[in-house]
Order: sequence, then C-alpha cells, then structure tokens
Amino acid sequence: MMATATEKAAVLTEALPYIQDFQGSVVLIKVGGSVMEVPENLEGLLTDLAFMNAVGIKTVLVHGGGKAISRGMAEAGIEPHFVMGLRVTTDEAIKVVERVIKRQVNANVVKLLQKHGANARPLHGDWIFTVEKKTGVDAESGQPVDWGYVGNPVEVDIQPVVEMLDAGIVPVVTPLGTGPDGKLYNVNADVAAAALAKAMKVRKLAFISDVPGLLMRMDDPSSLLATLRVGSVQKLKDTGVVGGGMLPKLDSCVEAIRAGVGKVHLIDGRMPHSLLLEIFTKKGVGTEIIADE
Repeated sequence: MMATATEKAAVLTEALPYIQDFQGSVVLIKVGGSVMEVPENLEGLLTDLAFMNAVGIKTVLVHGGGKAISRGMAEAGIEPHFVMGLRVTTDEAIKVVERVIKRQVNANVVKLLQKHGANARPLHGDWIFTVEKKTGVDAESGQPVDWGYVGNPVEVDIQPVVEMLDAGIVPVVTPLGTGPDGKLYNVNADVAAAALAKAMKVRKLAFISDVPGLLMRMDDPSSLLATLRVGSVQKLKDTGVVGGGMLPKLDSCVEAIRAGVGKVHLIDGRMPHSLLLEIFTKKGVGTEIIADE
C-alpha cells in the first residue's frame, strides 16, 4: 500500500513542472474516429481534459462525429456517398449533419465534461468559421469533384473562443462552417481543428484517434516515432511510410507548426490517460511534431 501511495505521489511530482509551465496556456484537442464511439475511451479522454482545465490550462475541444452522422443518414434513408475519402453532403444530408452533430454528439460531449466538473459549453463551428466550398479533381477521371456542402475554413473568428476561455469555459466546437452563400457547410474535423489552432497560435494541438501515433512500420507499435521535425515529413511521404488517412492529418500538423503552433501531438485515445501522459510526463506516449531547429 505504501509503495502504491509513493508511486502515485511520484507521478504527481513529475507532473508539477509541466502543470506550472502550461498554466494559462491554450491547448486545443481534437477527438474523432472510434474514440468517439467507445464510451469508456471518450469518458477517459474527457476526464483528462477536465483535469487539465482544473489545473489552469485553457482547453478547447474540437470533435468529429462521422459514424454518428452515417447512422443518422441511414435512419433518414439517405445513402452515404464518399469521394476521395470525403462525404458528399447534399441539401438533405447537411440537415442530418447539423442535427446529429449539434443535438446529439456535441450535447453528449458537453454533458460528459460537465459531469467531471468542467464548465463546458457548445461553440458551433458555423459561428466562427467562414468557409469556401471545397473543390477538387478526381485523380483517375480528371473530372471536377462536387462534394456539395463541404467547405474549407478561410477565416476564423477567434473572439468567441478567447472570451469563453477567459471566463473559464471549455469551448466544445463542432466541425461546421458558414459558406459565402450564407448556408451551412460540413468541415473535416482535422481541418477545422488545425484552422482554429493556427488562428489562435495555441501552445499545443493534440489529435486524439485510434492509432498509437506515427509508426515507421504499420502494424508494429514498437516502431512508434516519438518525435518528428517538420523538415522530415516530406521524406516519410516520399518513401511511403505515411499514406492514406494519415496524409491530410500530417499536412494539417505541418501547416499548424509553420503558422506558429508550439507543438502538435498524435495520441492514441484507446490508452487510458494518454493525453495526460503525453503532456505531463517527460517520455510521453504518442508522436510529437515540432519545428526544425
């Protein structure tokens, strides 16, 4: 019993200098994927976030909700359609997206954070993100791609976020935006998080997903890359170490660092207290991406 108590005290002692260093700093956390779907993983993450908020770190949470949206579309009889990994969002679909992401996913996250003592409040992306319609060309056919109501942020109004943080509130942000036509647009949650992080020049940006971090060899957790400098990213892409869904996430990380974000972390949300371990311990558990020396 004494050893266990001593070990717990040692953990707190190790965290102390990090807590002191980060007090008053802004840390933006993005959560998505299967972490959102497993209640114990999501609640564990939100417990970590509430702890960070309690010790004086200004925390912002941006969340996804793709699987919940897919379920909502199925219930509404709308066939999901993806092009180049992005959901095509029609007039009918955007109504489902808004209802699910605001009334179900966001409401649940806010409720769980409040349960753990954090003063969390909704901050919907269409209140702060001005977007342009996403365009692209199909690599195989060479034809233009129309994703419908899918947008990329071009302007971010950080004032509501700053005001909430200064009031001790945890903003819980939905990945939505307002287009040039005044209509609601769906925004990739990674892209939304990176855009907000860049606009605020946050101290840290953490992407929480269901992978351990950046692996040099897929399916080999022991090949985890603990630290990556932005200058090494292109080589990883050229050699095929990084591919698929990790590519846009990594590009967002690099853009965030170059825009003034202090560090970016890729963290496995399936590991208990992975967020606290990455931020408040010397060794960490995920991949940190930092600027070149």
